[in-house]
Amino acid sequence: MRGRLGRECVYVPSCRFGLFVALRHWCPPGGRVLMSPVNDDVIFFVVLAAGLRPVQAPLNPLDASIDVNAVPDEVWGSLSAVLTTNLYGNPDDAPRLRAKCDALGIPLFEDGAHAIGSEVGARPVGAWGDASVFSLSKHVGAKAGGFLSCADPGLREALEKTCEDLLLPGRLTAELAYTVRPYAEAAVRGLRLRRAAWATMRMLGLMEREEIRMPLRAQDLARAVGAAPDLTASDSWVRVDLHDYRLRSGGLRLGRIGRKLDHLDEVLAACRAGTEQLLSTRWARQGQGPDRAGGAGGAGGAGGSGARPVAQPLFRVPLFVADRDASIAALTRRGIVVGYLYDPPLDDYAGAGFTDLSPAPEGARWFARHALPVDPLRARQVIDVLEESGARPAEAPGGLEPTRG
Repeated sequence: MRGRLGRECVYVPSCRFGLFVALRHWCPPGGRVLMSPVNDDVIFFVVLAAGLRPVQAPLNPLDASIDVNAVPDEVWGSLSAVLTTNLYGNPDDAPRLRAKCDALGIPLFEDGAHAIGSEVGARPVGAWGDASVFSLSKHVGAKAGGFLSCADPGLREALEKTCEDLLLPGRLTAELAYTVRPYAEAAVRGLRLRRAAWATMRMLGLMEREEIRMPLRAQDLARAVGAAPDLTASDSWVRVDLHDYRLRSGGLRLGRIGRKLDHLDEVLAACRAGTEQLLSTRWARQGQGPDRAGGAGGAGGAGGSGARPVAQPLFRVPLFVADRDASIAALTRRGIVVGYLYDPPLDDYAGAGFTDLSPAPEGARWFARHALPVDPLRARQVIDVLEESGARPAEAPGGLEPTRG
């Protein structure tokens, strides 16, 4: 990752842990962080756990990137930091956000969990911020591990020290469970026992989400926010879907992560090919997002005036369908599970008690309701199912085109 980004990197057990470390290092307690409302709720809870106030940004409805022009001046002036999402691998407008943050004297953080191979402004996602975080659970498929990178190489030692102070001791049981998990999952797939496995996990209390968003538990959350900055106080929210997020990694885990990382370029090439295929369908809205200076724009990229758009190697490709529930059901019947949905937006989910509401929420709501995130590695199968099921493209309501600089 140091070679890819051209900056120092620190290994962390998870992207969310790395983000907490970055927020605590750069932001003053009580600071305000501009972020996307179409994001994993775990990231929202990490911001709260760091003792910070989330501020929800208006979004470009075509790729869920922050609409820089639609953020009011008074909001810009109140911020302590900006956090990008790069949702599904579609890059936020990092060059403009970098310039904004520089003018305001505040840090820019890049969440590159979905964007380990994406570029913007002829530079990799993660090479623009004061700090950036990456997940090795997504494109790499290791289901553990991540990286925290920093622009200032002199900060590496301090960040490593903070990580060491916050890590919990590794457990042999956790290492063994991680080691056997891929074999157990392969057996479940081979025996077609997915539904039985899910039912058993629910019965044992191991399924923490019955809906897209986890239960907020407002009274408990208010107490945790009052104790912040404190990762332990917010642990029951931050750990959801990944209970090992702050455990020190052992040799078994690191060995498998390393072997997976060795094949990253092959995976990115396959993701780029699948993304191109999906962007050619009538359910895609490529080429309509804001231009990215010197690099990609929207889902398809905008490689320069007159140039053929170059697809990013997206982790998921957001297609837009009129009836998403029906499309999800059709895909499920063919064994294709749709995940990484972020509906409703975080301000509708959490309310004004825990976040500043977006000044223009309609774009985020439209995207959250209609985006169907598709694995580009299964592009051909998904296209066949959507064609057979008669899925109709979603029509964007008027007035939701992104503002232009």
